[in-house]
Amino acid sequence: MSQINKLAKLPPKREKVETIEILRQLSKSSNSLGELKGIAKTIPNQEMLINAVVLQEAKDSSEIENIITTQDELYKALATNTKQPTQVKEVINYRSAIFSGFELIQKQGFLKLKDIETIQKTIIENNAGIRSMAGTVLKNDKTGEIVYTPPQEKDEILDLLSNFLEHFNVKQNDLNPLINLAILHYQFESIHPFYDGNGRAGRILNILYLILNDLLDIPILYLSSYINENKADYYRLLNTVNNKDEWSEYIIYMLKAVEITSNRTIEKINSIKVLLDKTIIFAQEKAPKIYRKELIELLFEQPYSKIEFVVEKLNVERKAASRYLKKLEDIGILTSQKIGRESVYVNTKLIEILKKH
Repeated sequence: MSQINKLAKLPPKREKVETIEILRQLSKSSNSLGELKGIAKTIPNQEMLINAVVLQEAKDSSEIENIITTQDELYKALATNTKQPTQVKEVINYRSAIFSGFELIQKQGFLKLKDIETIQKTIIENNAGIRSMAGTVLKNDKTGEIVYTPPQEKDEILDLLSNFLEHFNVKQNDLNPLINLAILHYQFESIHPFYDGNGRAGRILNILYLILNDLLDIPILYLSSYINENKADYYRLLNTVNNKDEWSEYIIYMLKAVEITSNRTIEKINSIKVLLDKTIIFAQEKAPKIYRKELIELLFEQPYSKIEFVVEKLNVERKAASRYLKKLEDIGILTSQKIGRESVYVNTKLIEILKKH
């Protein structure tokens, strides 16, 4: 992907990004995404979905950058005050960046350059900001060969980012927003505006763009699991656009990612709904004295729960919260484990669902 020409500004030529093959795949992807948006609304407590899916995305997106951890480690870190390994901390930072981006989109209805910088800063935890030194290149991990040289001068980077944001923030674009999503993702990754965290920041921008264009209401669709499974194709197709200005195969790849991950998320939501309903009925039958709907919902918002969470959610004393969790463990809804000095109560059946792609 050695850069021959300067990175072109958006938009690309219409005929390059709106082929019959692209439009055919677009129909499938749009249908799946529309179904996902509708099904997400049927979950009464949206926090359940957001927490579950965002953490999965944080894990998968970080894995693309070879930051490997497990969901168990992440939930333990979120539930306790134990010292976190570096890779766990990085994934939790990514989760925080998603939430801050979502809040910005809800509040403003658009993104500014400083918002993208804030997202990247949250992921990486440094203040380096936009690249200002020339010399940044992308290399093949195995051979060391330079595969792409992004724009080098800060003025050019800022100019390209300004152009990027114009197209990101415009809702009434002639192009279908899912096609535009693929184009914007390519452009951001090619600008490569930061010294580190470009891939993760770019993947967060994907979900914010879907919400901005009313294709989803909450941040529950992520393409990282698909990219992880098809990583070689992802980088090859980015290179093809850069080297040959051939967009079709890359856009189809991104649209397929939307279709497949939408379908997986639909399946996951349906499984969560079934488990939630079963758990409510079971708790009503086996523990009627302590049953409260908010208590069961908490176990789905926080699959690793503890006394403090129950105290805060239900506004009860610690003694009562402890009794509730122990009773739910006695009847088999939860299993407890010690992490450091703290006891956490795990919704193991939910964790099994969340671990599935």
